[in-house]
Amino acid sequence: MTKIAWFSEMGFNSKTSRSHRNMRTEFAWFVAQDAMHHNILKLQELPDNSYDVGVIIIPKNIDSYLNFDIIVHLKRVCKKYTFMQEGPSWYFQDLPLNQSLWFYNIMLNSDFVLAHNDRDKEYYEGLLEKKCYINPTLMIEDLIKTIPPLERSNVIIGGNLRRWYGGFNSLMIAQEFEEDIWAQQMGRMREDEKSLEGLNHLPYMEWVDWMYSLNKFKYAIHLNPNSIGGTFSLNCGYLGIPCIGNIHSNTQRLCFPDLSLEPDNLKEARKLAKKLRLDKDFYLSCSKIAKENYNLYFSENTYNKIWSKILKQI
Repeated sequence: MTKIAWFSEMGFNSKTSRSHRNMRTEFAWFVAQDAMHHNILKLQELPDNSYDVGVIIIPKNIDSYLNFDIIVHLKRVCKKYTFMQEGPSWYFQDLPLNQSLWFYNIMLNSDFVLAHNDRDKEYYEGLLEKKCYINPTLMIEDLIKTIPPLERSNVIIGGNLRRWYGGFNSLMIAQEFEEDIWAQQMGRMREDEKSLEGLNHLPYMEWVDWMYSLNKFKYAIHLNPNSIGGTFSLNCGYLGIPCIGNIHSNTQRLCFPDLSLEPDNLKEARKLAKKLRLDKDFYLSCSKIAKENYNLYFSENTYNKIWSKILKQI
């Protein structure tokens, strides 16, 4: 059996239980791969060739690691290593130049590349001249299978009003639904957003609680301008909540083929919002397709088949 380990700036050194309540995407990957997780600095203590494959989630607090030779230790501890970028592929380019180059060198010395979506795959293959594989966004469903069907109402926007999330545009289009509008509280949320009239906020909560809360909403919209993992669209797809969003997110495009568009095409987004509100058959069709395509493309069984193919090829 292939021994896999993930390395990040998170502090724990263990496997993840299937009953973990805050099952964000990276934890779902750990579970599906039966992988160990280590803090990055643990690398210096691990024996040579401890793992067949190592995956590093490149840290956000890079200053803490600039003097730690991550590449040498990854190559010593893991027979092959790759990386997984949180956020958009261009994220590292906004860092101070020494950090951008440090980040780039970790990518450049990897044995292969993992990406969230097709657009990022093309970017990394061009930038690094390495084989890149899609590592699909994933959920472990054990703790959410009992979510009950509800009479749904209101609309939720993905992210908040910073440009990073496209929340301002999402908020403007969300008004077409003529329902109360809600948003999540995210790390980049501005303080003045909390007092904005006409926008309600859910408190930060663990992933399982988030899924139960999301299940109450009738509509969703997430006009994030970045090509990312698309967890919000995937969560909506699992629950069958129609979500208007960025066509370059694989989860959005595959779960909601009739609701995916260029994120700055607000004219089309407005039309789709009106159609979802006024055309019951269209609404039900989008909901049904989302659930079917979630099971087809993003179930844990599908993920395991994709990951097995990646391992065979590397």
